Amino acid sequence: MKNNVQPTRNLRRRPAGRALRTMLTAGLCLAFLSCNDWLHEPQPAQTNEDDFFLTGGGAAAIQITNGAYVPLQWEYGHTYSPEWWIGDVASDDALKGGQNISDMAAAYDLENFKTQPNNPILLDWYQSNFLGIARCNLALEEVPAVDVDDVMDDALRQRLIGELKFLRALYYFRLVRVFGSVPLVTFSIKSSADWNQPAASVETIYTQIIADLDDANRRLWLRSRTYADPAEIGRATKGAAQALLLKVHLYRHDYPTAKAWGDSLLSAAGEYALEARYAENFSILHENGQESVFEVQYAEEATSDYGGFTPHFGATRGTFSTILTRSRSGMVPAWDDGASEGWGFNKPTQDLYDEYEPGDPRRDAAIINLPDTLITTPAQEIYLGSRFLARKYAIMDDGLNSLWNGHATRAPINIKLIRYADVLLMYAEACVETGALTAAKDALERVRARARRESDNPATQIQPFPNYLNRKTGAPYANNADGLREAIRHERRVELAMESHRWFDLCRWGIVKETMDAYKIKEAPDARAEMAPFVEGKHELFPLPQAELDLNPAMNQNPAWK
Repeated sequence: MKNNVQPTRNLRRRPAGRALRTMLTAGLCLAFLSCNDWLHEPQPAQTNEDDFFLTGGGAAAIQITNGAYVPLQWEYGHTYSPEWWIGDVASDDALKGGQNISDMAAAYDLENFKTQPNNPILLDWYQSNFLGIARCNLALEEVPAVDVDDVMDDALRQRLIGELKFLRALYYFRLVRVFGSVPLVTFSIKSSADWNQPAASVETIYTQIIADLDDANRRLWLRSRTYADPAEIGRATKGAAQALLLKVHLYRHDYPTAKAWGDSLLSAAGEYALEARYAENFSILHENGQESVFEVQYAEEATSDYGGFTPHFGATRGTFSTILTRSRSGMVPAWDDGASEGWGFNKPTQDLYDEYEPGDPRRDAAIINLPDTLITTPAQEIYLGSRFLARKYAIMDDGLNSLWNGHATRAPINIKLIRYADVLLMYAEACVETGALTAAKDALERVRARARRESDNPATQIQPFPNYLNRKTGAPYANNADGLREAIRHERRVELAMESHRWFDLCRWGIVKETMDAYKIKEAPDARAEMAPFVEGKHELFPLPQAELDLNPAMNQNPAWK
């Protein structure tokens, strides 16, 4: 591949670089052009869209593709908006946390089924993903027409188109899981006449997602080929497209097709494997490692700002998740003064802590159980009875020493969206639902075997199915499809804890109400007192942001939220 512009370094180190900022400014300006633009003098130091691609060639195609990744990094707009506010906090895995119940009131509403259409977290989630879609749409209109040159040959151009199709599918998947029906736009909006778009049906959106992923799979390269150039590490690959196809078909309950995509992914010899140690998945030293299928790229950058969703900001080179989830006490040992201080959000629940089997090392890799000696301000550290802290993105060593202090609020650790362990468990689920129980057991055992190898006491319950106890009932799992289904659901919870999967798993399994009702009964009285009833048929989705409804009269609110 002829490529001398270091594309992923631009993606990972300079996500809002000069050329990208020029492209974004040009794109936004085009949205306000009219048919009499020839009457206006050209703006100095501003590149219009046609000139950018005509003169930029392959380098411009790479840069605009890089720009389509950037909204995945955004965690701050009207408020802090990482995915775990929904995936963890809305579920039985986590409480909001923070200084008190009024700290991040928008997250408190998500936690307790009190959400309103003016929730700023939902607004940011909606806007950031649609801005990602807009970048993909613009790029997909332009990249196919860019001429081959000494920077981009046709094979690279096809791969870039595949990356953009993958990203557009991912952005729409992130939206449809949260809101259900949203507008489906597959072209670049450059006129106010195109702004009002009605919401498409969920089925129509999924049809587009699958079409994009099928196309992406045909164009993308294997991970081994893509990552052979270190500058390309972090890009979407064929394996990422197949993993997302597996997941999407699980959501559609099309289990035979999901299994087929799992078969394809698992048969790719040498492409993916589980890390030797579970915690290595959350170490900066093992980012984009052999277990990583797709992750959001972050980097340490002293000049990172607070971001925002405009071309003048958005320098989100580091993640907010580290500072958001670290201890508020300031007592966790640190290499540098102040490195350990955090804001204490996304606090694991006792219910999640108790889900782990005795001796399961994954519990302590995911959850910090703070001892009294490290809590100086109990009123701030203990939120509604929970003293637990999320550990996976806290960047700490085995002694709870904080290993990063390079920026006041931003950290360089990547966020894992798809791990190979997730793929194995999704595949196991598809196998159960298609009657391939032996294959399901094998995939489940591959995940459990790592935990057993790491356990200080291998004689504990971390055994192959069905030789361990169901944590809900205290009895052994039934050695049949029903028992195996329950075992896989348990395994997803403990393997993927605090990685934003739980809420979406409960919803697609159709057990969210019964699970949340049972969890509420077990929760501490002060937490239980804050929870509103879960309304089946309503709370599985969230209301469309009122600000977006006001801007787009053609779009109607989700029926359950009217």
